[in-house]
Amino acid sequence: MMSNLLDQLRAVTVVVADTGDIQAIEKFKPRDATTNPSLITAAAQMPQYQDIVDDTLKGARATLGAGASAAQVANLAFDRLAVSFGLKILEIIEGRVSTEVDARLSYDTEATLAKARDIIKQYESAGISKNRILIKIAATWEGIQAAAVLEKEGIHCNLTLLFGLHQAIACAENGITLISPFVGRILDWYKKDTGRDSYAPHEDPGVLSVTQIYNYYKKFGYNTEVMGASFRNIGEITELAGSDLLTIAPSLLDELQKTEGELPRKLDPSKAASYPIEKISVDKATFDRMHSENRMASDKLSEGIDGFTKALELLEGILATRLGQIEGTAGSVAA
Repeated sequence: MMSNLLDQLRAVTVVVADTGDIQAIEKFKPRDATTNPSLITAAAQMPQYQDIVDDTLKGARATLGAGASAAQVANLAFDRLAVSFGLKILEIIEGRVSTEVDARLSYDTEATLAKARDIIKQYESAGISKNRILIKIAATWEGIQAAAVLEKEGIHCNLTLLFGLHQAIACAENGITLISPFVGRILDWYKKDTGRDSYAPHEDPGVLSVTQIYNYYKKFGYNTEVMGASFRNIGEITELAGSDLLTIAPSLLDELQKTEGELPRKLDPSKAASYPIEKISVDKATFDRMHSENRMASDKLSEGIDGFTKALELLEGILATRLGQIEGTAGSVAA
């Protein structure tokens, strides 16, 4: 009997769950898990996770005291909620969880450093080693510089919202642990820009981008891991079989598990070694030039930061409202 695509994928790639839904993580048993502001905001609104939200709010109130306003308590709880979900996820998985720095700090190196160190401190105070945490940071130049400092401190990073080779090279040259190039969002941009309804998996622009990055890393011996992310269909996933890691939403994990067929390995470091690839050194001037020349990467990076920012603002409002319900002051949550 032929095995399903998910089992075959696991033989050549580390499968990661792209979700804040703890029940989905329990179902698929990935090695690692990733979250982002949109996923945490979605999970925080699910009834089954109300206890996590409430406990985080109560903990924030206890920390700040009765004199703190609802807005202050909600802001601290918002700051802690991703870690609260991360701690629950780490009870299930064997590997690492990615926890994201506030997207509003994406262009501020020092603020990113402070927030990342605080996230690690929260995990360590709960008894979790920093080796089990990946700090997610947007792959702006400023974010990459912050991640380079953190890596030297032994804090491992996952650079996200990555759409171009220039971002990937800068991450590798700065010793970043892992990058998350966004396959589906690249496809979205090209479909809109060209007016095409679809692309075959082997010509999907997002697939081609990740393949280019993977081959570049393996050709030149970089240790930075490639974790394809943001998938729209299982064809994109099967075309990237062999990538170091792939982070996949539960709906697509389910589809892979239910689909039988042959899954050949598409990405292979031994093949990359023979490819005629030119090495590029990326300093800030080169990064800025390549970024400005890449309309897709420029558009999607700024759009991604804006999207995560909106999710964070929505989450802050949800927390303030819920605090009012808990404390019986629903009419004064904006205090």
